[in-house]
Amino acid sequence: MPWEIIFVLSLLLLAVISFIWEKITPDMTALSVFATLLAVGSIVESDLFPSLGQTLGVFSNHAPLTVAGMFVLSAALTKTGAVELITSVFRILIKLPLPIFMFLMIFGVATVSAFINNTPVVVVLLPVMLGVAREMGTSASKLLIPLSYASIFGGTCTLIGTSTNLIGSGILTDYGYDPIGMFEISKIGVPILFISATYLVIFGGKLIPKRETLSSILTEDERKEFITDAFVRHDSELVGETVEASGVFKERHIRILEIVRNGIAVPGNPRKVELMGGDRLILSCRPTGVMQAQQTEGIELLGESQIGLEQIAAEEGALVEGMVAPQSSITGRTVQEIAFRQRFRMVIVAVHRRGQNLRNQLETLRLQEGDTLLLMGSHKAIERLREQDDIILLDKPRIPANNRRKKMPIAIAISMGVVLTASLSTIPIVVVTTVAIALYLLTGCLKPKEAYSSVEWSILIIIYGMLALGQAMDASGASAMIANSATGFIQSVAPEAWQPVLILAMVYLVTSIFTEFLSNNAAAALMVPIAIGIAVAVGMDPRPLVIAICVAASASFATPIGYQTNTYVYGVGGYKFTDFARVGIPLNLLYFISSVLLIPHIWPLFPE
Repeated sequence: MPWEIIFVLSLLLLAVISFIWEKITPDMTALSVFATLLAVGSIVESDLFPSLGQTLGVFSNHAPLTVAGMFVLSAALTKTGAVELITSVFRILIKLPLPIFMFLMIFGVATVSAFINNTPVVVVLLPVMLGVAREMGTSASKLLIPLSYASIFGGTCTLIGTSTNLIGSGILTDYGYDPIGMFEISKIGVPILFISATYLVIFGGKLIPKRETLSSILTEDERKEFITDAFVRHDSELVGETVEASGVFKERHIRILEIVRNGIAVPGNPRKVELMGGDRLILSCRPTGVMQAQQTEGIELLGESQIGLEQIAAEEGALVEGMVAPQSSITGRTVQEIAFRQRFRMVIVAVHRRGQNLRNQLETLRLQEGDTLLLMGSHKAIERLREQDDIILLDKPRIPANNRRKKMPIAIAISMGVVLTASLSTIPIVVVTTVAIALYLLTGCLKPKEAYSSVEWSILIIIYGMLALGQAMDASGASAMIANSATGFIQSVAPEAWQPVLILAMVYLVTSIFTEFLSNNAAAALMVPIAIGIAVAVGMDPRPLVIAICVAASASFATPIGYQTNTYVYGVGGYKFTDFARVGIPLNLLYFISSVLLIPHIWPLFPE
C-alpha cells in the first residue's frame, strides 16, 4: 500500500477521533487537517498526493461561498423582521388543539427553514414557543423538540435549505456532473416532511417528556431577593480580610455580587478581594438575609430611606432566562473573565448545559454557545441586555427597530429573486447570492458589519478543511480503495439484484452515523467523494447516492449535539440527553426507510 494512502487514511482517522473527542473545536480540527495537507504538499512531490497549488484549489469551490451567502440572506430577513411574520400566524393558531397546532407549526417552520438558515429561525422562535406553551397551558418541552426537528425537515426540501445540500451539489459539479436543482431535492424532502410531521403529532406527545425550565429549580423564597448596598466601616475588623476568609456572609441568604472601590468595580471574584474601609458591597439577600446583613458587625447597611431596597421578584420580571447566542463574544470565557456583573449589570443564578442544572462555581464556568442562563437583575438591566446580541432573552421575542422593519419588503423581494433566478435560469447560484448580498447592503437591509458577522466562519473552515481532505483521499487512491472494499463486501454477501439498494442503504447509514458525532458539513464533504467513487466502481449513477448523503447529513435527530438547533432547545427545554434518543431514533429510522424506498424511484440508480 502506498505511503500516500496510509498517510491520508491516518489523517482521516485522527480527524474523526478529534471530532468525537471534542478536545478542540471542530473548526480547529479542520484547520489542522488543512494545514497538514498544505505543509506536506509543499514538501513532497508525488502524483498520489495533492500539491500546494491543488490543495489551495479548494478555495475555487463554489459551495462554501454560496453557504456564506445563505448566512447573509438569513441575516437580512431576520434583521428586517421578516422571520417574525410567522409569529403572528402562531398567535392566530394558539386556540387550536395542541395536535393540530403542532402539525401546522411543523409545516410553517419547515417552509421558512427551506429558504433560510434554520439556526436564526429557531433562535427567533424560541421565546415565541415558550409564550405559546404558557398560553396553551402545556410544558414548553412538548413544543421545542418539534420546533428544532421541523427546522431540520425544511432543510431537506430545497437546495438552499441547508449547507450540506450546497456541499453535495458543489462536489458533484467538481466531478463533472450537473448540480442539484433548487427544488430537485424537494421530491424526497416533501414526502418525508409529511411522514415525519405525522409521526411527531401522533407519537410526539407520548414520547416527549414534560420537562421544567431552568427557573423551576428555584424555590418560592429564592425568587424574592433584594439587591442592596452595604459599606465597610473604616474601623471594621473586616479591613484587610477577604469575605471568603472572614466568613462574614457564609449564610446562604446573602451573596456578595460586587465590590465598588472609589467608584470603580473591583475586578475578580468579590469573595477573594481584600476589603478596605469605605468599600461599597453590592449584596443580594433573601428577605431573611436582609435582617442578617443589618446585624453583621463591621458593615453598615444603608436603609430603605437612604437608597431604597430594589426587590427582585419573579412576578416583576427581574428573573429571566437567556441563551448564549450563536457567535457570541462571551463564548469560551468564564463569568469572571467577562466581568459579567459589571458588563451586563446582571447576576447569573444558574446555568443549564447538556441536561444538567449548574449552580456551583459559576465564576469559573466557561460559557458555551447554547447555554441557558437564569439571570437576575433590575428591569432596566434586562431591557439593556435585550438590546445586545451576546445573550438572547427568552421571555419575549426581540422586535427589530422601526426603521429596519421598513426594509422588510425589499429584503423579501431580493430573497424571492434569489430563489426564482436560481430555479428558472442557468446562472450559477453563487453568482445569484453574491448579487443579492450587494443589493442587501446597497438598499440598507443590512449594514456591512452585520453581513460579515452573520457568516459562521467556523463552518466555512470545516467545509474547506474537509474538502481538502476529500481531495487528498481522491488523489491518493484512498477513496477508490474504500469504495472498492465496500462494494466488494456487498457483492460477496448479497444477491446481484439487491446490491444497488444495499449500496444506497450503506451510504446513507454511514453518513447518518457520522453526522450524529461529527459536523453535518464534515460528514457530507467526506462521504460525497467516496460515494462518487463507489458509483463509478459499480457503474451506478452517483446522483441518488449524493441525494441520500444530503438527506442523511441533515437528518440528525437522535442526539442534542448532532445538529446546532437541537443544542439550542436542549438547554432551554430542560431536556435530558436520552429525551432526544427516545424521540429521534424512530425518526432517524423513518428517514432511512423512506429514503431507501423513495430515492430509487425518483432518481434511477443506473444511468439510462
